[in-house]
Amino acid sequence: MANKNEQIASEVLAAVGGKDNITGVTHCMTRLRFNLKDISIPEDQTVKAIKGVMGVARSGGQYQVIIGTNVDKVYRHLCETAGIKGEVAITENLDQPKEPLTLKKIGGNIMAYLSGSLTPIIPVVLAAAIFKSLVAVFGPDMLNIMSPEGDLYKLFTFVGDAGYYFFPLLIGYTAAKKLNASPVLGIFLGGIMIHPTFMAMVDEGTPFTVYGIPVSVQNYASTILPILLSVWVMSYIEKFFKKYTPDAIKVLAVPFLTIAIMLPISLCALGPLGSFMGTYICAGILWFGENFGFVGAAIIGGLWEFLVMSGMHHVMIAQMIQMVAANGYDPVVTLGAASASMSVAGMCLGMALALRDKEEKSLGFSYLVAAIIGGVTEPGLYGIGFKYRKPFIGMVAGGAAGGLYAGLLGVKAYVMVPVANFLALTTYTGGSAANVIHGVISGVLAIVVAAVVTYILCREKKAA
Repeated sequence: MANKNEQIASEVLAAVGGKDNITGVTHCMTRLRFNLKDISIPEDQTVKAIKGVMGVARSGGQYQVIIGTNVDKVYRHLCETAGIKGEVAITENLDQPKEPLTLKKIGGNIMAYLSGSLTPIIPVVLAAAIFKSLVAVFGPDMLNIMSPEGDLYKLFTFVGDAGYYFFPLLIGYTAAKKLNASPVLGIFLGGIMIHPTFMAMVDEGTPFTVYGIPVSVQNYASTILPILLSVWVMSYIEKFFKKYTPDAIKVLAVPFLTIAIMLPISLCALGPLGSFMGTYICAGILWFGENFGFVGAAIIGGLWEFLVMSGMHHVMIAQMIQMVAANGYDPVVTLGAASASMSVAGMCLGMALALRDKEEKSLGFSYLVAAIIGGVTEPGLYGIGFKYRKPFIGMVAGGAAGGLYAGLLGVKAYVMVPVANFLALTTYTGGSAANVIHGVISGVLAIVVAAVVTYILCREKKAA
């Protein structure tokens, strides 16, 4: 007899059109993410009706089935049942007409690329953030338990910094994997961009050329856009050489020729372009944060969870990571995102208190625990928000209130913490004690406002 996860996997597989309709499948913390040949085959209502499925989403060209924290088990059974490996590429019918290239499709492709490149590095960023938080909390700026001269302080400092410094290597791998290029070439290209010799040229301002082409030497450590742009172009160049290189020399010629062609493209053009874009985007956000940050933080706090559901939050996450890595803090985006995460917990609390049905009330409290402890917001969003609708008003109010408070008090996020549970508030460690206190208050305010507004709007409802 099949267990629960096997049953879910079997039914979802059938609902999306079976193995023959899958060109790739992976998963994140809560969702199965399918790349399908024909995305029109799955019927959303049929998939939602499967016991154990919380909802569905169509984003970035993917068909996403929301499962919950047991998604890894369902994913394993699905791959075993279908006889496929994660992210396996199944040959598509090349006789079918290609979809027309529209602005919507271009936007979807960009979002899918960002998602596929950045989501896999979140565990590294999270681990690095914890080490940086430990240094901030136990170091001389706060509790003063660890001395800057001590080995433990030094260890935690360089370990925390390493998670950000080697972005070109990490993203070189994930971006290449997303584009079906050679991941090791993505790593190699990232390594070239942060090689000690090249970095020394940056420090010394040494003139340099690639095949006689002048290079604007840049520090690409902790950057995102230069390697994202470079790997995107590299994927086409490698594909070209794979197609036209004789098989006898392909294993040697393809990687050599790909990198040889990419050197001037990456170091002379795309790298400086990405660095320029990243620098001015960050400068713009910093300026906005210093002058109107409370407005941006409030708007982001109110709308963040809807951005998450649409997949648009990956653009914001890219900037959050870039801001903290390059400038040391984020005065806008993270404030709203952290408050929004807390507001989901507040929405669940308010609805749990408002509901009269014991079973529904129990579910509400379980969603609260999943959000505030587990950092999983989907149960609350789909089990409460979409089910009752009005609680979304409370969630928006809470996220906006927390973001507004943090923005008005000039709070800054010093550590990138890509989780949605209470640990998200450790993002404010690294500055003054007042910064931490006001950051925590903004999170508590988001919970309280969301809970109160949700309770007021829904207290007379039994289960609708």
